[in-house]
Formats: sequence, structure tokens, C-alpha cells
Amino acid sequence: CDGNVEDCAGDCGGSAIEDCAGECNGDAVTDCSGECNGDAELDACGVCDGDETDPANCVQEGFSISFGNVDYEAGVLDVVMNNEEPVAGFQFTLSGLTVTDASGGSSEDAGFTVSSSGSTVIGFSLTGATIPPGNTTLITVSFADAGESLCIDEAILSSSAGSAFDVELGDCFDGFGC
Repeated sequence: CDGNVEDCAGDCGGSAIEDCAGECNGDAVTDCSGECNGDAELDACGVCDGDETDPANCVQEGFSISFGNVDYEAGVLDVVMNNEEPVAGFQFTLSGLTVTDASGGSSEDAGFTVSSSGSTVIGFSLTGATIPPGNTTLITVSFADAGESLCIDEAILSSSAGSAFDVELGDCFDGFGC
């Protein structure tokens, strides 16, 4: 073969290779879990064999608070938190409305005690529980007296050691453009 290497098909200098099943020039491939001819695929968040289909639900780097769904007529809005580490407490102020109640979301799932008054919402655990990393609704806020522009101000997210995380705030909500 004069210095060349034979491929798996015996061709001198050929390009045939074995697939993961050991078949020369075969088409078997290894899936994301390492299984030859497996059917595991990466989900929208890059998790092998995960079930997430919406990339908006994937945990992003850092910490942020923003508006989710806003329903002026019903007087409710969702506050969405992205947190790359567990969160042991939160506090934020909403401008452009009067907060009448706050409940649900990942704060309720974690068993947090939540208090709201006027424009402020605060949540924490009396048992040391934390909200796991995620990118989902932190809490649903009921409101009255909404103006044209709603904003999240002065947000604090803290670790179980009591350290504050740097928090990026989402854009103000300026209605539906009507």
C-alpha cells in the first residue's frame, strides 16, 4: 500500500470508517447519552433526554427579574425570575400600580412566606428552603390602580448565606401598544 493505510473496507488510502456499532461505512451514530443508535436528543435547554420544548424556560446565566403575563382587565401579572443558583429570599418594588396580593409561582412551590403591601413584595423561607435554579414565574401579583407604565424597581435576590446577587431588571411594561 506504499505508506498509505488501509481503511476498514480494505481500500488503500480509503476513507471508510467504522460506525459506533462496528460496521464499516455504517450509519449508526451515538446519541447524546452515549448510546449507539440510541434515540436520546438534546431538549431546548441542551439537556440530554430532557423534556423542555420552550427555550424561554431555560436557565440563563446570572439573575434577573422581569414581567411575564400581564392582564390589565383581571388586575394580575406574573413576575418571572431567572436564577442560576438557589435563591433564599427576594424583595422588589413595583411602580405604576398598587399591589393588593401576591402568591403562587416558584415562591409558593418552595414554601416561602410572602408579604405584599402598597408597592413592595417580599418573600423568604422560615425553614431555610430555597428556590432552585430556574427561569419561571416567581410570583403572581394582583394589583389595582394601574397606570400606563408598570416597572420593577429595587429588586433584591439573596443567597442562603444572606448575600445579595446582582440582579438585572427587565424592561418596564408599557401596555400593548394600543
